Amino acid sequence: MNVPILQIDRISKSFPGGVQAVKDFSAQIERGQVVVIMGPSGSGKSTVLRCLNGLEIADGGSIVVSGVPLDGQKKNRLWIRTEVGMVFQSFNLFPHLTVLDNLNLAQVRVRKVTSAQSTARSLELLSRVGIEDKAPYFPAQLSGGQQQRVAIARALAIDPKVLLFDEPTSALDPEMINEVLDVMKDLARSGMTMVVVTHEMGFAREVSDRVVFMDEGRIVETGTPREVFDCPREQRTQRFLSQIL
Repeated sequence: MNVPILQIDRISKSFPGGVQAVKDFSAQIERGQVVVIMGPSGSGKSTVLRCLNGLEIADGGSIVVSGVPLDGQKKNRLWIRTEVGMVFQSFNLFPHLTVLDNLNLAQVRVRKVTSAQSTARSLELLSRVGIEDKAPYFPAQLSGGQQQRVAIARALAIDPKVLLFDEPTSALDPEMINEVLDVMKDLARSGMTMVVVTHEMGFAREVSDRVVFMDEGRIVETGTPREVFDCPREQRTQRFLSQIL
């Protein structure tokens, strides 16, 4: 029997002031699946992602990645952080490093490969996202779309088992959005396991295997893109979609 690569069982997360951002979120994600999480601002989507790679510690519930629990053991948390990559909406590139050095850094430090090996891998990934010629540039010399493609290449550089995307196009000018979505579509076609928080409904319809709609920290509805977009069962889902489609 195939074991899901990502098992999430009733995780919850609260912040100071009594704000409960996530309430009993559960999901099972198979290898190669693309799962889109959508919902209004403040619904807990990004907090779920941050819990999945240990940037936030869930108050309750459990997370298991490829059979390894994300628990209090330091070795488990460190391993999961190297196997679950994340792409942020604000790029989070090191401004003082060139594009090439941004990609090389994690490979050398995390995977312990040589400088020559990391450079070869970095150039391969930059070619894959269409910006190999930008290797010697600094982030500030690139457009927003180019910076996000560098961020995706950097996340791929350590060969993660799962890739998380936190609204990767929300900080981009409209004309730059498609160049990033095209890279993500290519990743999905290649079999990368992806969990994507996004408001790009066209991407969700075309690429995702499953859509999760959240509101007020909870899962309101989940299903295939056709089920959720064309025949939503819950009134809250219907209201949300009527405002954005």
